[in-house]
Amino acid sequence: MTVLNPLRRVDERIMDDADLAGPLLFCFCFGTFLLFSGKPQFGYIYGVGLLGSASIYTLLNLMSEKGIDAYRVSSVLGYCLLPMVGVGALSVLVTLDGLLGYVLALVSVTWCTYAASGIFVAVLRMSDQRLLVAYPVGLLYGCFALLSVFSNVSVGGSSSGK
Repeated sequence: MTVLNPLRRVDERIMDDADLAGPLLFCFCFGTFLLFSGKPQFGYIYGVGLLGSASIYTLLNLMSEKGIDAYRVSSVLGYCLLPMVGVGALSVLVTLDGLLGYVLALVSVTWCTYAASGIFVAVLRMSDQRLLVAYPVGLLYGCFALLSVFSNVSVGGSSSGK
């Protein structure tokens, strides 16, 4: 619910029951929606997710005094991917390589970043460092948005026009 309403105050004990079932399901749904829209990107999604989670984990542990484990970082980043899954679902119905897609991707990246940085800041008690947390998180979700908007793969043989 914190991801769906990021303007609500985040409870500091939200990470007491972290899991990876939801984030893996969201990654799978995101990849499936992109597959249905003609963009088979499962490897990129899991690769960017793994590298991004490891990078954010390292940054958060360097920035905070309290520290956080990789399991919880992956959980937060995966659950906050939900708005991007919505953009992936819309990509099945309409093409996102235009003004509508750019606006939807920007709104989704902003929503994901705001929700994830709010959770990290509340859990790690880093209220003065929210922008420093939001910047790398926003870059990560921006990579997912680029996958959903721009990656067009032509399936089939090559046509040289000769």
